[in-house]
Amino acid sequence: MTNNSLNGNMTFPIKKPIGQLSLEVHANRVAAGQAAGMAVADALRNALAQKGTARIIFAAAPSQNKTLETLVAAPGIDWKKVTAFHMDEYIGLDDHAPQRFSHYLQTRVFDKLPLGEVNLMVCGDPQSICATYAKKLQESPIDVVCMGVGENGHIAFNDPPVADFNDPEWVKVVELDLACRQQQVNDGCFPNLEAVPNQAVTLTIPALLAGEHLICTILGERKRAAVHRMISDDISTEHPATILRTKKSCTVYIDQDCWGPASV
Repeated sequence: MTNNSLNGNMTFPIKKPIGQLSLEVHANRVAAGQAAGMAVADALRNALAQKGTARIIFAAAPSQNKTLETLVAAPGIDWKKVTAFHMDEYIGLDDHAPQRFSHYLQTRVFDKLPLGEVNLMVCGDPQSICATYAKKLQESPIDVVCMGVGENGHIAFNDPPVADFNDPEWVKVVELDLACRQQQVNDGCFPNLEAVPNQAVTLTIPALLAGEHLICTILGERKRAAVHRMISDDISTEHPATILRTKKSCTVYIDQDCWGPASV
């Protein structure tokens, strides 16, 4: 591994195995996002070459901006043979609310590519959404999961109070943790805490881990403690992202702001 000290010169990317996963530290958020986006593109090309089709799950968060921008511009992907899903959605927002994750993905990905199929979590009865979406997800293996990690260690909306590594469901309704809701304000998605919904529909941890390749992008100093806990804590639902250390085909891309005294 390249020198990982913050003192003196560093050569990026820094690559380090953490359990089964691979960690890559890049000089800045642009470089990290570009590397993640290229990795997603490679995984899709490989799936298409091997099977003729591909299925992908997208996260929706500011950490994904450069990853998705890079992916959309990537050559050599027959998007008409790609089926897309997203991993979570708020309950209680209007279908056209700009804070909806479906809106985020439509403007950055779905409206820009000739995807063969796009599966959205539309407004309606939450339990019906869970059942319908789980059935669609389980029709065929998922090739790629594009994801992030929250400030409280959540993956998708599996916050510590509701995370279950052995969840029998693939999609469920959850109450959002206070720290999770505050992050949505910190990210500039909502003007204040009162505006953030209390509930959401989310893919569960077993559903995420069922993906063949997990590409995880984590950016910014506010995520440094979460990264430190992800790579150092015991594997536990107290910090759900620790489970990623058990996934061999998971690569985590972070920027230098995530890499510091708490992460070395």
